Amino acid sequence: MEKPHKRLDAWKLAVELVVSVYRATEKFPREERFGLTSQIRRAAVSIPSNIAEGAARKGKKEFVQFLHTARGSLSEMDTQLDIARELGILDQTNWSDLNEKMERVDMTLAGLLRFQRSSHV
Repeated sequence: MEKPHKRLDAWKLAVELVVSVYRATEKFPREERFGLTSQIRRAAVSIPSNIAEGAARKGKKEFVQFLHTARGSLSEMDTQLDIARELGILDQTNWSDLNEKMERVDMTLAGLLRFQRSSHV
């Protein structure tokens, strides 16, 4: 089975982000397991999942839609991580690391979206 998403830098970076999110949220308080921890992890997993699903679609229009959904999940996770930082659940060092990775994913997704819009395939 050909897996076109595995060739995409956006997908690779998003998977790395998920791993970092899981590691950072392991340190969250146990009582947040079904709260912020679960929400953040679901949003994180949604990013590469939507990139992969979009890449498997036939049309460019559908792919672009899934890329926008991935960016939406990235923004959702960004908000949740900000809340965790404000609550003192996520320390500044982990937040800075995750923020840097989120920015890389966002820039890569933006570039992929520009490329998809400009290509005539």
